Amino acid sequence: MALVVGVTGGIGSGKSAVTDRLANLGITIVDADVAARVVVEPGQPALQAIADHFGSGVIKEDGSLDRAALREIVFEHPDERRWLESITHPAIREEIIRQLQSADSPYVVLSSPLLIEASQNSFVDLVVVVDVSESTQLERTMKRDDNSADLVRQIMAAQLSREERLRAADLIIDNDGNLEELHQHVDALHKQLLVKASTLQP
Repeated sequence: MALVVGVTGGIGSGKSAVTDRLANLGITIVDADVAARVVVEPGQPALQAIADHFGSGVIKEDGSLDRAALREIVFEHPDERRWLESITHPAIREEIIRQLQSADSPYVVLSSPLLIEASQNSFVDLVVVVDVSESTQLERTMKRDDNSADLVRQIMAAQLSREERLRAADLIIDNDGNLEELHQHVDALHKQLLVKASTLQP
């Protein structure tokens, strides 16, 4: 398998801007959030198990998962959340591995907000953290999602701390500047990763 690079960062850090740039440079991006949606699509075993367990109230008329209804149940009942995770987490891991193995670029990126918390860093050869100051996180997220400062602070508090994330990093991209500066950082990272990937080729 190609060199696997994990990219993560807190809310508002610009992780998507980094992976979009890498995708434009021809690198395959495996998005953990997309994998999480794929495993609960109609026809998938995980969705059937969820419907059998929680009943038809969590399934929409078109056969897709009613995320809002399910979120309400698991938010109020920690045991149900643990049951749900016991079904979805292994399925998500399998889907991520499948996508990583079918990638055909010189290296492949696993983009995940929970790379470290969900132990998805066990799939990767190195961890890249997109880092910004907490004030930048707050400002960008409020602007992007039209959320209050209090709500954004709550989301940030629920995530891994900036210090813990940086401790887990092999490489760090500073994204406190503008988009042009970020692209320069990403282009430099890309060159570095191409060299690293070429040394792994048999």
